[in-house]
Amino acid sequence: MTDLKVDIHSPLSIRSMKPADQSRLLTDREMDIMIKVRNETTVQEFILEGFPAVQHLGNVLFLVHLLAYLASVMGNTLIITITWADHRLQIPMYILLSSFSFCECGFITTVIPKLLVIFLLGRQTIPFTECLTQAFFTLFLGATIFFLMAAMSLDRYLAICKPLHYPTIMNLRVCFLLVVFCYALSFIIITGLVVKVSQLSFCGPNVIPHFFCDIGSLIHLSCSDTRPTEMLAFGLISFILFSSLVVTIIAYSNVVVTIMRLPSAKERQKAFSTCSSHLIVLSLMYGSCFFIYVKPNQMDRLDSNKEAALVNTVVTPLLNPVIYTLRNKQVHQALRDALSRVKLHN
Repeated sequence: MTDLKVDIHSPLSIRSMKPADQSRLLTDREMDIMIKVRNETTVQEFILEGFPAVQHLGNVLFLVHLLAYLASVMGNTLIITITWADHRLQIPMYILLSSFSFCECGFITTVIPKLLVIFLLGRQTIPFTECLTQAFFTLFLGATIFFLMAAMSLDRYLAICKPLHYPTIMNLRVCFLLVVFCYALSFIIITGLVVKVSQLSFCGPNVIPHFFCDIGSLIHLSCSDTRPTEMLAFGLISFILFSSLVVTIIAYSNVVVTIMRLPSAKERQKAFSTCSSHLIVLSLMYGSCFFIYVKPNQMDRLDSNKEAALVNTVVTPLLNPVIYTLRNKQVHQALRDALSRVKLHN
């Protein structure tokens, strides 16, 4: 077949062509127009919808969430500071907790400030690159939190069930390697997922029915074939949740068995009190994440996903400092000592 060499801008040239060649030319021109239209309509920014049904309560919700955010940041920052300021707390248990608190601070700071603006001013626009960045850090820090929770469960298992071997197995070097492993594994998994999402085409609706750039909502706004990306997201997030959950369940099951064998009823009650509060937080975090991400059809529950996401972004970050460390006698003693030193300096 010979190449068509014709001035497509000249009507005479087009009329002088054979019907089959005219058809070919028009098809090529239509393709060029479609490509130009797609380039012109590529989404440059998204709109975060927030909670339009309760927008009339925006000022009240802003104040409530602002107080929760400040309390979470202050509580977690206090844990980090006191852990690294007091040498008695520089042991694997508290190093893992301080890493966990650091991730919690980063996670809520990635999400909550934008939510506060939405409560005050209504739906907000967010540039495409900023949206992808927020999605990356939300998933990266969230995944690291789950892996760190598994590491903390493993630490408690070794401390309670293998007390004689604990100092040898869980030394500072192993603890630091565990923390690095949690960050590295999360980074590799989430980077691959976000790069895959960034390669999708966005040329249609740009309203995200959420208060942050949720990866599931982003995928469903794409005008590309999203099936492979959906399967990848489902597989990777399921791996993060199930792998960390299995480690946590095995560790706490052994802890419960060991506690049941304690001779003193008072010791058993004290141990169960601590474990039950930990398990409440774990149930909230895993339950909300399974509800959001581990289901066949994400579109069925996009509205309810927002409420479930509030559990992980507002409720559990507020509870964690209280449950994990601020109830701990060692932390109380470290705080008292720190306050005493401050008074002496004054």
